[in-house]
Amino acid sequence: MNSRAPLVDQFARRISYLRLSVTDRCDLRCAYCMPERQVFLPRAEVLSLEELHRLALGFIDRGITKLRLTGGEPLVRRDMIELVRALGRKLGAPDAGGGLEELTLTTNGTRLAEFADDLRGAGVRRINVSLDTLDRATFARLTRRDSLPQVLEGIAAAKAAGLMVKINTVALKGLNAAEIPDLIAWAHGAGHELTLIEVMPLGEVEEDRFEHYLPLSAVQDDLERRWTLTPSGHRTGGPARYFDIAETGGRLGLITPLTNNFCEGCNRIRVTATGQLFACLGGSEQVDLRAALRSADPDAAMADALDLAMRIKPERHHFVIDRPGGAPALARHMSMTGG
Repeated sequence: MNSRAPLVDQFARRISYLRLSVTDRCDLRCAYCMPERQVFLPRAEVLSLEELHRLALGFIDRGITKLRLTGGEPLVRRDMIELVRALGRKLGAPDAGGGLEELTLTTNGTRLAEFADDLRGAGVRRINVSLDTLDRATFARLTRRDSLPQVLEGIAAAKAAGLMVKINTVALKGLNAAEIPDLIAWAHGAGHELTLIEVMPLGEVEEDRFEHYLPLSAVQDDLERRWTLTPSGHRTGGPARYFDIAETGGRLGLITPLTNNFCEGCNRIRVTATGQLFACLGGSEQVDLRAALRSADPDAAMADALDLAMRIKPERHHFVIDRPGGAPALARHMSMTGG
């Protein structure tokens, strides 16, 4: 694609991080993410692997240096590993035909044991695994699937393959709040980082998110009564703030979209599996990249679409969970947007 200037939005934020969804489908049904009987997109609406690859190359050409593959659950898509291999060939310096500094993905871990070695071989060095509990009954309650053994097997396989694993845990009042210290201790004991995340009000679900909303400010206060937390200068390109915990010897991240807005340093954009670019996870501003890819002059159309995305990216999101029964901030589910 024709090179243009790096991606910089109207607030002078350099956009260097793309989260690219390869599917909205998932083999779990996490209660805070989607309803039990979630209706997924028709396969004909989803970009082909070739289109996803071409789209990613267009972003790399505009200065994207970190690419995270997401879903739904990315590893449920057939031949997904072929896309990972193709993108892995873009790792390295631009003058050597590369441009990517990091290729990674977020997974629920259910199929990680099958693909961990392939991911490592394709150039992936670090992955995020979503895991909210180590209790099998609580896991089944949260995900509506009895798959905890497969997830733990996948995490172990990833470690054995030489992948760095970061555990992502959504903090949920009345569900896993009491377990958070044990989760942190387990993760750090196994050599993994762990990041806590406040629940996000995206899409209609069958439960009231307010009932389970747990501010991480309260969690941090509780942890500081238990352990010594020291702010860390560690950064991964995402929105987390990090702390080193002296007693566990590990690192803890906090992602706080509700209690401590982090938008001033946003360097991210998201693209759905249908090619819709969302300039903000918490906004409705979008650009149709699928139409650009399928136009008569896809290179020019794609470049123009990315320029438009920079003009419409908002300064911040406006997530709020302030009352029982409150409507979600946006109708689309996280599985459709891509984590």
